Formats: sequence, structure tokens, C-alpha cells
Amino acid sequence: MTRRLLLDGAWQVQRVGDDEALPARVPGCIHADLRRAGRIPDPYFRDHERQLQWIGEADWTYRRTFTVPATFGRAPVVRLCCDGLDTLATVCLNGHVVARADNMYRPWAWDVGALLREGANTLEITFASPLPVMARAQRERRTLPEWHGPLEPAGRGWIRKQPSNFGWDWGPVLITAGIWRSIYLEAVHAARIADVHVQQTHAPEGAVRLQVFVAAEVVRDAALRARCTLRLDGDVVASAEGAMAAGEAEIGLDVPRPRLWWPRGMGDQPLYAVELELVDGSGAVHDAWRRAVGLRTLRLVRQPDAWGESFHFEANGVPFFAKGANWIPADALITEADPARVEALLEAAAAAHFNMVRVWGGGVYETDAFYDACDRLGLCVWQDFMFACSAYPASNDAFLESVEAEAEAAVRRLRHHACLALWCGNNEIEQGLAGDAWTDAHMAWDDYDRLFNGVLPRVVEQMDPERSYWPGSPHTPGNRAHFNDPTRGDAHLWDVWHGRQPFEWYQTAAHRFCSEFGFQSFPEPRTVSAFTRPEDRNVTSYVMEQHQRSGAGNALILHYLLAWFRLPTAFEATLWLSQMLQGLAIQSAVEHWRRSMPRAMGTLYWQLNDCWPVASWSSVDYYGRWKALHHFARRFYAPLLVSGVAEEGRVTVHATSDRRAAARCTLRWTLTTAAGEPLDAGTHAADVPAQSSHALVTLDVSRWLEARGPRDVLLWLALHEEDAEETVSENLVLFARPKHLELEAPGIAHTITPSADGGFAVTLAASRTALWVWLTLTDADAHLSDNFFHLRPGQTRCIHLRPRAPMRLEAVQAQLRVQSLVDTYAPCR
Repeated sequence: MTRRLLLDGAWQVQRVGDDEALPARVPGCIHADLRRAGRIPDPYFRDHERQLQWIGEADWTYRRTFTVPATFGRAPVVRLCCDGLDTLATVCLNGHVVARADNMYRPWAWDVGALLREGANTLEITFASPLPVMARAQRERRTLPEWHGPLEPAGRGWIRKQPSNFGWDWGPVLITAGIWRSIYLEAVHAARIADVHVQQTHAPEGAVRLQVFVAAEVVRDAALRARCTLRLDGDVVASAEGAMAAGEAEIGLDVPRPRLWWPRGMGDQPLYAVELELVDGSGAVHDAWRRAVGLRTLRLVRQPDAWGESFHFEANGVPFFAKGANWIPADALITEADPARVEALLEAAAAAHFNMVRVWGGGVYETDAFYDACDRLGLCVWQDFMFACSAYPASNDAFLESVEAEAEAAVRRLRHHACLALWCGNNEIEQGLAGDAWTDAHMAWDDYDRLFNGVLPRVVEQMDPERSYWPGSPHTPGNRAHFNDPTRGDAHLWDVWHGRQPFEWYQTAAHRFCSEFGFQSFPEPRTVSAFTRPEDRNVTSYVMEQHQRSGAGNALILHYLLAWFRLPTAFEATLWLSQMLQGLAIQSAVEHWRRSMPRAMGTLYWQLNDCWPVASWSSVDYYGRWKALHHFARRFYAPLLVSGVAEEGRVTVHATSDRRAAARCTLRWTLTTAAGEPLDAGTHAADVPAQSSHALVTLDVSRWLEARGPRDVLLWLALHEEDAEETVSENLVLFARPKHLELEAPGIAHTITPSADGGFAVTLAASRTALWVWLTLTDADAHLSDNFFHLRPGQTRCIHLRPRAPMRLEAVQAQLRVQSLVDTYAPCR
């Protein structure tokens, strides 16, 4: 039997040149170890980040003593296996240099049997600072063109290390070192499983066959067989064996009555367990492999159409509109993002009707737990290779060899996941960082092609032929210099925000798939309190600007805020209002592109999550608190969506459906004054076809706009499904900017009732129009079934509030605050 001795857990670490050793934890990183030892302050508080740059400039040695069982050490092959070393590492065992590593992303393994001793063994791994290597390469080899902020060191493209570890326009500069994934010894006594590849064949009539390819490392002669079992919910549904010949075997499994895996919102996510054992003639098991697979086809479809060339994903032959956001590492210190926090973020995505997340190329290939959660939740993954916003030395053969090993390891580890939809070469290199020849601004297209049209697609084709490959994001096939062509490919649209265009600009964008676009907001007051002192709480203070990495970001938020809303009267009101503004921006974009389907077939906004407490484009902040945008997303990504487009006194009402079956619906519309007094109303019955968007009706409201003026007219839309008790989608059409509406204090009343699940039902009603009503607890976190919603007189709304930690009714009553738009400014008298 292949045996493994885990070396995770308690280690020691010391700065090279110092005598004192400190306790360390593996997997982990130096910043977390120093923090636990009380040697550094919280790196995320105020401007502590600036005080901690010495950590990334130093070299660090991690050390552990361990004992190897005698039978373990006598195996023919004993390897030291490192799943992740960050990054420039020298590995020594019992005083002997084993090897040197220089790529954070690839696993490493070395035969160390000859160096092991009976009794105690000492393993040391010294991590050199990457900064001198980067600086020397920039000086002596070539300056790599890249985009980086004023605090960020240049030359990150020379090192195969997480690019955003050196800072980004939403993240701090905290240059880590350490053993960031598991480390262990592996003893191979006879044979071990070296590789397993499960491929699927889906017949037109629905039959599914699995081909399981097995490769083994055999170190002692033995008659070996590969035994494969397929289970669903614990029950065996198929099994077969195959003899190993020259270390390889192929096993076929026909799946009876196959249950297909679907993206979220399209069907269920059944997962089959594939269990592979390497056995000898006596039945002894020498090694085992187990993974969960979903039976499905999932591919990128590009074909000529009326607008140019399509760009959409198709699951089991069914096209679908991709709804989601971009994912960045969940913590700037990546080893501190525990699985529960990651899963909570993905569950938040699922709760907002996402069906896709893009793992962005400036972070890391995520943990197995991340992709396991996406499999369970039906969240398709657009997976970037880890290249972003920089040129890379692709003319260097050693660099390409390292990247090829990295890519092979990533593809081999992730290819069995049902959620994996696409491999993408890089982020934004075609967006101005590549050109005809090397300059201070561009890498040469020839070298670009060696990496992104050579090495990476070759690895994908050889190791994961069921998946599509896309060279970069954004990318326009046939004309990559025109990277945001609206007729084909994917686009990163930043005309709103960086280009300072108004939100209405989105209505002019006719792109096929929007894989990046975004708008910033501040986090909520409790999050800001976690990194500030009271004297810091002004959006232009030094500390608030330290927690804003997008240059003029805070000024841009205020620029757009004043275009849409009245000047807020307090700091906290500014924070909340920025979130409503962010929600409006992304809502206007997504609703437009969903109305444009099938021309547009995907929106992945920037970004889902944060890596530290910061002003950013995220919809869920560092502490897992939903911003207004995430509540907006739950509505604008709903499977059935009603929306309205106002133009010259008319409103065209659209229904958009992602469902796979038609829906019989009724549109109910109500026209009111700003105070909520009824002006007109009506209904419209319609069949909403599956996976489509079309206009339901055009309403002529010109006479009311002429009579009352656009500042005193609101159109409320509600879509009801036949036989459904609840409204499936609501929306509000404004004819003037919110800042020009004459809203009165809404007089919101509420009651709180305990519910059986430990949560509370909060029932609200308003005597006058209440826009963007939001609920908070002053000293506790809670999940809310809805927030930042509108109330009109005569309506009641019941919100389910579930605190993260148990609370008594009296505590909820004391802490609950209910606010709306008028609370952000002094109401009119």
C-alpha cells in the first residue's frame, strides 16, 4: 500500500540572520505566523500594511523535526511532496540540499529515501524574498511592461507567484512566504496511482459511457489490476476492472439511467463517486483514488449568427445565459481563507441566482474545496490560468517549461469537476500589453503566442479535450488588437467608472459576453469601523484613502453619487448611499444585457468578494456582509425578470426568462405620485417563452408626465406567475434622478415575530413611498431574505431575518434599524 506521512501542523520559523525561532503553522504564511506570535499588528487595520513591508523584503526559514517509521523508510521510493511552496524555496533534509523550487503554483516532489534517517529527521525550507530577483531581472534582462499602482513593486511577471500578492487596485501589498499547501512524505512499496482521467461520452439518445484512463508508477513487479466502481448516493451503479499493462489501463463504464448535472437554475446537480483502486492478484489494495463527477456536457459555443459570431455556454445541448461575477482570493493572506468562509461566499452567489463565477487570473488556482462547492451548488467556473495585467518572459525556454508543468498540474487536478466550463489563458494582456515588438509598453505578439496560443492550449487539448480554451479575456477572435469588438468574443467594459461615462452608456453596449464591468462602493459602517478609528471616518481621510486602491476611486464614487443622489448628511449615510449607487449601476447594465439575449449571453460583473476590508467593486465585503449590490443581484439575476425602458413618454416593459419551460404570467403595473398616490394601473397577461427576452407591452404615460412632471411620477412593475402565491419579479421605473424626487418621510412601521428556524419575520408597511428600504442590526450580523427594496403605501413586505449567532427577540427589537433613502439626507419640510 502506498502510504503518506503528513507533515502539516506545528513548525518553527525564523528570519534568516536572526537567532530567535517562532511557532509556525503549515499550511500557512509568514504574516499569519508573525501575527499569531504577537510580533506584528493586524495588517488590515488603518495603514499597518505600510509598516510591514520589511516582511516581504526578508528571507525566512521554516523548520520541522519528525520521525519516520522504519517500515515507511524502507520503501523502494520515498518522496517529499510539496503541494505548494511560496515561492523561491531551498529545501534541505538533514542538512542536505534536496532541491530548489521557483513556482508557487505547481506541486513539487523529490525522492528523498537516501537522505532519511532512523529516528529524528529535520526538514528546513528557506524562502528567499522575490524582490531582489524581480529587480535584478528588470535591470539586467528587460523591463516587463505591466500595470501596477504606486505601492506595488515592478517586475511581478518574472516570478511565478500570485500577481495580486504584490498589490492590486483592490488589494494590499503583503508579499507572503511559506508552505501554503500540504506537505507530506509518500512511500511507494509496490505501485501507486500516478494519474486518472475520466472522460464522458454522451450519446444523442441520452446514454452515457465513462472511459477511465489509469496510469500507475510501478516500483516492484506485480500483476496489477485497476478496479473502478461508480456510485450514486452511496449505491453502486456500475463497476469494472482492467489489467494494468506497461503501467496503464483503460476501463469502460456504462451508466444506467444517467442523471445529468445542470448549471444552477437549469436542473439538479447529482454527483457520482468514481472510486479507483490499484489491486494485486491477492486482492491487496496498493493505492486508491476517489473523485466526484457530474454527467454533463458543458462547452463554449462560437458560431456565425446574425450579429457576427456567438459566444455562449451550452450545458447538455441547452444554451444558457451566464449570470455571475469575478472571484478573487478570499483573503490577501490566502492561507487564512478557511473553507467555511469560501463556501459561504459561494453560497451567497448561489442565493443571488448566479450560475457562473470567473476565477480571475491574478489570484491562485483555488482549493479543491472551492471547486467541490461549485459542483454541489451548480456554479460553472470560468477558470483563468494565472497570468494578469503584465507581460511575461515567454521567450525564455525555462520559463515556458515551468509554466507547462504548472498548467499540467492545474488541469490534472481540476478536470474531473462538473463545474469547470472553460480554460482561459490570461487576463487583459491583449488589452494594450501586447504589440508587434517588445517595447517598454508591449510584449511581442510572437512571445505572447508561444505561451497563450502554444503551451497552454496544447496542455488543455492533450489533458482535458472536453473543455474549451480561450486565449485571453477580453479577446476578439480574428482581430485581437480590437479587444472589445461588440460582434464577437468577450468584453471588459469600463467606460462606466474608469471612463466616467454615465450609467446610460450601458444601454448603447451591444457586446456578446461581458466578462468584466463594475462600479465601486464603500463597505458598510461596521466593516469600516473594523479598520478605522473614529477620527478616520471621513471618506477623504488618510486611512480611508489607504483602503482605496483605485487611484481616484473615492472621488469617482462621489462624482457619480452627486449625479444621482442628494448630498448625504453624514459619513454613515455616504457609505450606504454609495452601495445603492453601485447597485443601480450594475442593475442598469445587467438588465440591458439580459433584455438583449440571445445577442448578449453573459454578464460576470467585477467582483463578487474582497480580500481585505476596502472600498471596492465587490458585492460581498471581506466579512461576508452583503452590500446593496448583492441584494440587487438577487433581483436582477432572478430566473424571471421584469424590467422597463422609458423613452419619450412611453415605457416598454420586458420579461426575461432563463427557465427551460414557458411561464404563464400576469404583469401588474401601477403609476403613482412620488408620495405614492395612485394615478393609473393595469394588467397584462402573457406567456413568457423559455430562455428568451421580449417586450410584453408598451405603456403610454406621457399625459401623466405632462400633468405631474417627471419628478412626481413612478411606475411600479410586478410580474406574477400563474398559480404562484408570490410575485416573481418587481421593478421600479423612474422618470427623474432620485435626487430630484420630492420624497417625504415614509413613516415605516414594522413588527418582529420569531420564526421556527431561529430567525425572525419582520413585517413592514409605509404610509408614503419608501425607496431603498434597508434593515440592519446595530451590533450583530444577519442574513436577510431581501434588503434595499422599495415600499409603496398599501403594501406590506415580510423579510426573514436570521442572525449569524442566536439572538433573543428583545435583542433584535433593540438593535433593528429600518432606514430608507430619505434618511441619507435632510428631508424636505
